[in-house]
Amino acid sequence: MAAAALAARGRRCRGVVLVLLLASVLAPLVLYGGSPVSHLPDSTVARGVLDREDESNLVWPQVVASDASLAKDLTIERLGEHKNRVLSATDDWHVLETSSKKPAFENPVANVRRKNPGSVDADVAITEGNDGAQPGQEGVIREVVNRDISADGFREPGEIDGAEEQNRERIKEIKLDASEEEQNDGSGEAGGNNIAGMHTSLNSLEKESITGRLYEHITNITEVPHTRASDSNSALPRTITSAGHSTTSSDSTIRTIKDQLTRAKTYLSLVASRHNHGFAKELRARIRDIQRVLGDATSDGQLPQNVNSTIRAMEQTLEKVKRIHDSCSGAVNRLRTTLHSTEERLQSHKKEANSLAQIAAKSLPKGLHCLPLRLTNEYYSTNANNKKIPYREKFEDPKLYHYALFSDNVLAAAVVVNSTLVHAKKPADHVFHIVTDRLNYAAMKMWFLANTSSEAAIQVQNIEEFTWLNSSYSPVMKQLESQFMIDYYFKNGRQSRPDENPKFRNPKYLSILNHLRFYLPEIFPKLNKVLFLDDDTVVQQDLSAIWSIDLKGKVNGAVETCGETFHRFDKYLNFSNPLIANNFDPRACGWAYGMNVFDLSEWRKQKITDIYHNWQKLNENRLLWKLGTLPAGLVTFWNRTFPLDHSWHQLGLGYNPNINEKDIRRASVIHYNGNLKPWLEIGLPRYRKYWSRYIDFDQVFLRDCNINP
Repeated sequence: MAAAALAARGRRCRGVVLVLLLASVLAPLVLYGGSPVSHLPDSTVARGVLDREDESNLVWPQVVASDASLAKDLTIERLGEHKNRVLSATDDWHVLETSSKKPAFENPVANVRRKNPGSVDADVAITEGNDGAQPGQEGVIREVVNRDISADGFREPGEIDGAEEQNRERIKEIKLDASEEEQNDGSGEAGGNNIAGMHTSLNSLEKESITGRLYEHITNITEVPHTRASDSNSALPRTITSAGHSTTSSDSTIRTIKDQLTRAKTYLSLVASRHNHGFAKELRARIRDIQRVLGDATSDGQLPQNVNSTIRAMEQTLEKVKRIHDSCSGAVNRLRTTLHSTEERLQSHKKEANSLAQIAAKSLPKGLHCLPLRLTNEYYSTNANNKKIPYREKFEDPKLYHYALFSDNVLAAAVVVNSTLVHAKKPADHVFHIVTDRLNYAAMKMWFLANTSSEAAIQVQNIEEFTWLNSSYSPVMKQLESQFMIDYYFKNGRQSRPDENPKFRNPKYLSILNHLRFYLPEIFPKLNKVLFLDDDTVVQQDLSAIWSIDLKGKVNGAVETCGETFHRFDKYLNFSNPLIANNFDPRACGWAYGMNVFDLSEWRKQKITDIYHNWQKLNENRLLWKLGTLPAGLVTFWNRTFPLDHSWHQLGLGYNPNINEKDIRRASVIHYNGNLKPWLEIGLPRYRKYWSRYIDFDQVFLRDCNINP
């Protein structure tokens, strides 16, 4: 009994939808007075009422004339307001027709494909399902009611729950009304599964009642977007309009094109690395085509009409490349190999850049090469009476402020002297002792003879005059003269390790001028205190106060560099050697050479020179430290260095571009330690002004050698 009632209700529902389908076919006859095919609007034909390409979709139900007349009158009455909704109901009928053939336990909504992929407006879809038993009335009604979605697209989860509740209420209401009418009427419908051959026997009042209820619900819903299996536009994001048409967002195609370009370029690099020239050539061609289509377009409306075909061609090529490409593990292995190769090249380039920087630092600019030659020529052509050095009596006066400067750079030494005298409160109390080599001795003397305008005493000495400084007395002199050291510096680094820093191969370490700082008591036997300055320093304040600092029995007064990790002891000394490990702390603070005040009385008392000689003998094979004067100074003056305030000495202007301007201005001495000297082209422009302000570029010798700011 229940099965018969369920079948009757199913047939009744199909009859209702049939009436709507019949109305959509007959309405144009009334409006246009002609053939239902030839005079229908194009959109109506496009929406699939009649599909010329597939005659199987042509449905002409056979109905009795009275029912057709009733349906026509009903459609004409409602056509003015709900014409588009009736057409939408026609589409729903196609879905319901196919759904009725599926088993009751299956979801009536199946995969949908587009009938006409070439037309964007032709959104007719048919549902593919399995043949089987017809669903009951509840399933058919739920198929229609559940089509309700929000006007701007798919509902949120909460909205879906609310809509389901409303749908269930509507289904119950329609089923109740249909049940009451069936009890009152007791009539049913007879027919088979072929709806096209079914005769309608519904009472006109029943049809109007049920049709009105379903039609009222259909007019308040929006068509669910159909799922399409078309590959050509599957990548394009689409939105749903209220009329049921699927439209593309304003820039979705452009986003698709850009995504394809990104993937294509990635595949191109991988394919090219495998020498797959065929695919690489095809990918390049597709990239050119799609770039030409994209052009300067910023929205989909600016794209040419052939954009879809270009996108399809690119997608096909990408799929083809993807199929022939290796797995992810292969790509990872190649990327790892590339990474290792890149790191090796990076290290090689860093080493090469470091070597080139060392070469640039050792190279003498043409102007600075010209200057000593010009001065030397002038010195030997000058009358002997004009070569007398003034204020010679001050050279050994211990009451004055004495400076020690060892340099072979005339212009650099001139800046140190000029900057000191400019800021000195009593220039006459300052005495400068400059020691240079024999090549620059005449040039250095000539410069200060021609450019001394104050009462300060300036003594220029030739290192060749220090006859006591020889290999029998100084271990470092013996080492510097050895064939091993000469080969190390001048025979393309045969003795060096590949990982050795090239700065240790700078020939300046071969110059005894760098080691004279360890022989100050011998150079100045009658002096008690000396301020040592490097030739890459600039004095910015009066330094006379530094002589009054009590060093508390220490020999060396210097600024510590604890904040600079590279000035810790373990960065300069080899603590794997027991001699170093047993005598020094690897984390001890280093200190800076460049501006040091030395108490020569304490030096002599503590025999510092002998300590220096002992350590140099132990380091004959360079196993304790590398070449240079700072490691030797750290071990020689260990526990004999007094820390000065940091404002006395500002380091880093020869390598650090980020020094605070306030620290530079308040420092008594600024130091261009590093390779970026201010007289070189590679010097940091930001700091060059502090050095060049103490040079008179109008001086005749500088103009002759084309030395400019």
